[in-house]
Amino acid sequence: MTTLTTENSTATASSRIVLGQNQYGKAEVRLVKITRDTDRHEIEDLNITSQLHGDFAAAHSDGDNSHVVATDTQKNTVYALARAGVGSPEAFLLRLADHFTGSFDWISGGRWAAEQYNWNRINGHDHAFSKDKSETRTAVLLVDGDEKQIVAGLQDLTVLKSTGSEFHGFPRDRYTTLTETTDRILATDVTARWRYNTTDVDFNAVYASVRNILLDAFANTHSLALQQSMFQMGKQVLEAHPEIAEIKMSLPNKHHFLVDLAPFELDNPNEVFFAADRPYGLIEATVERERAKGPGSTAKIWDNTPGFC
Repeated sequence: MTTLTTENSTATASSRIVLGQNQYGKAEVRLVKITRDTDRHEIEDLNITSQLHGDFAAAHSDGDNSHVVATDTQKNTVYALARAGVGSPEAFLLRLADHFTGSFDWISGGRWAAEQYNWNRINGHDHAFSKDKSETRTAVLLVDGDEKQIVAGLQDLTVLKSTGSEFHGFPRDRYTTLTETTDRILATDVTARWRYNTTDVDFNAVYASVRNILLDAFANTHSLALQQSMFQMGKQVLEAHPEIAEIKMSLPNKHHFLVDLAPFELDNPNEVFFAADRPYGLIEATVERERAKGPGSTAKIWDNTPGFC
């Protein structure tokens, strides 16, 4: 990125006003692509954001737009490139990046992000769909010169275990009222983001695999704490996928409280619950490879991508 400096005649060099990091683009371009190559249609539904990095100092200092690729142009480019198909969100973002950095000499990189929404066929119908609200797939690409970093993920994947979860052994003080339990409901909305260490990836296949691993680890870990489940979820993802450097997760603990039915002269053998939406415990962590602590291990992409920890 460029740096712009201005200096007041009475100011010292140390008090110059400068333009720091900057980016601009078109946010949340809604894209629906229907592929009609056969009678059985395919639907791809995405939300795309394009933000460019480069030599834009004159636009900030002088209003000189000679290097400003209009945000409307960025929007149109999303639609034009989609004509040839989308594929994985990650691959589509890489195509956008290659277009802008290859078409304009002063554009050194940028940040491109995507959300993808799922649709299911209605009873196997060839061209009728119902929206699947189970989770949203996410992807972020950061290009800085020749360096490309990709973070993929998912959010709002709601999961629940009706048993196989405990919580006890925690410290108690005068403000502690929570009772210990060896059998509780464990529920959460999984948000996960993982960083690739390469762009040579079958993104759709890895996404499907990571999703299945997260679900399987949640289901099969006998949990003494949500933290334990989270670590196992991340650990199993990294063990299965060497192309993933680290995974960050945010798991809100969706509390279910046993309802007291004694006033109605009824027992409640751990069957009737009140599902509370707030407040909730919020558990967040990064699970990473130990060698990631070496030089250059801090990826710039996390600077403007929510990463939790």
